[in-house]
Amino acid sequence: MELILKEDIIGLGYKNDIVNVKSGYGRNYLIPQGKAVIASPAAKKVLAENMRQQAHKLAAQKAAAEDKAKAFEGVALEIPAKVSVTGQLYGSVGAAQVVAALAEKGIEVDRKIVTMRDAKRVGEYEAVVHFHKEVEVRVPVAVVAENAEELAAEKAAAKKAAAVEEEAPEAVEEAPVEEPAAEATIEEEVEEFLEAKAEETEAAE
Repeated sequence: MELILKEDIIGLGYKNDIVNVKSGYGRNYLIPQGKAVIASPAAKKVLAENMRQQAHKLAAQKAAAEDKAKAFEGVALEIPAKVSVTGQLYGSVGAAQVVAALAEKGIEVDRKIVTMRDAKRVGEYEAVVHFHKEVEVRVPVAVVAENAEELAAEKAAAKKAAAVEEEAPEAVEEAPVEEPAAEATIEEEVEEFLEAKAEETEAAE
């Protein structure tokens, strides 16, 4: 369905934009919340007249947004986060952390107008500050490991352990070899038999 936005909705559009949305989203949320109205021919006509009358005001709003954007010239953020040895973050870094990092640089900005894909690994990202439909600022964001020294030590220890294990010869346990029992020869068995018979004969006499 076609709607006219009554306020800025990041990710959808800005105030007075005509947008197309799913009927359920429009009728069950945007319209009841007063965030949009149906873009009927009459509503579009009223919008066009309002835009004409407010042209000067709208130009001033754009100029104000451009002035705010100037504060971001050359700004790049580095946000430290707790990281595992695999580079995975314990948690994530998103718009809230970007706003906090900007505040540390003396730049105050409304959390609602900042968007960034949540970072779950160390690396390079980009946050967008939506000041105006025609004025958006892109801020480079580097997510780094705050525990870099600890991770380096763990990796070095793991690498050393792997090298030692690879170089060490495998211990082969050899089972003790038992000497086979000596087998009696036939001659010995015959001799024993004869001795036994002789003893029996002497006993009988």
